[in-house]
Amino acid sequence: MSTAVEQIILKEINAKYPITVNHIEKITNEMYRCSNNFNEYYVRVTDYRSFEEQLEEINWLSYLEQHGVGISPIIKSLQGNLVEKGESFEEKSIVLFGAAKGIHLSRSEWKGDVFKELGRQIGRMHRITSQYEQEHEINHMINWYDNAEYRFLDHIPKEETTIRKLAQKILNEVQLLSKDRHTYGLLHGDLWLENVLVNNHSEITLIDFQDCEKHFYLYDLIVPIYSALEYSFAGGGNRNDYGESITKLLFEGYLEEHTIADEMIEKLPLLFKLKELFEYSLIHMYEDVENAGEELIRVLNHYRYRLENNHPVLNEKFLANLFK
Repeated sequence: MSTAVEQIILKEINAKYPITVNHIEKITNEMYRCSNNFNEYYVRVTDYRSFEEQLEEINWLSYLEQHGVGISPIIKSLQGNLVEKGESFEEKSIVLFGAAKGIHLSRSEWKGDVFKELGRQIGRMHRITSQYEQEHEINHMINWYDNAEYRFLDHIPKEETTIRKLAQKILNEVQLLSKDRHTYGLLHGDLWLENVLVNNHSEITLIDFQDCEKHFYLYDLIVPIYSALEYSFAGGGNRNDYGESITKLLFEGYLEEHTIADEMIEKLPLLFKLKELFEYSLIHMYEDVENAGEELIRVLNHYRYRLENNHPVLNEKFLANLFK
């Protein structure tokens, strides 16, 4: 049975959009699945970002979808708007998506051609985004370094001096990287494998763009590799061999759609380290570390050991020779 809040959302959807839905269920605090006898939809109701930021995000996503990137279709309201202001929710905005194609793959299915196709899809997204930013001014979407989640020194404990020094060094070095429309722009920013759906024809849909920001395009390739190694690797083989295999395939697919500047290839280890520090800092930002259970303690110790001893996520010799 749906809650009062869900019924209010249902009422607003039926009033504002050219569809009629009769069922709704909560997925997260901001996402709901709704349906009728024929179709399924997903509605986002959030004040996570301002209306202007959300409008800029959704205009971009609509452009990507129109130009062949695997994105959930965005349904316009009866007024022709991609983003609506909710009447029953203070400051919250509504976005209605059509159901995405595909499913979440099991961990053991993330291999081979799936990674190559994911690389193609990311490359296409970046190529089309570069085109989009030439045609549309971006005024509200933030740069990665303005995101509070990158303020590592606000969250990493003061007694962890080695990791804090490394964090400051990495942040400084990434800030100094040169930016142009081929290397830097709007991107997904959170392409964990959980945010990738795959259908039985290996077609890929990218979902959950809520953390999109301006960043180095290469970072959108770092995240799924990191996700596969740290959270999705199903075992049954050598982790390093698996990491090198999926990285090679991901980049092969990417290069079929978009270029990578030589100077950025050299920065792969730097961006991997940025991602590793990001995840470590995020634990301290959102988890109750002082009352950590056994599993969280194990994860923290794993990160500390790798960061304090400067272990690379992937073999740096392999990365240096990736395109030779």
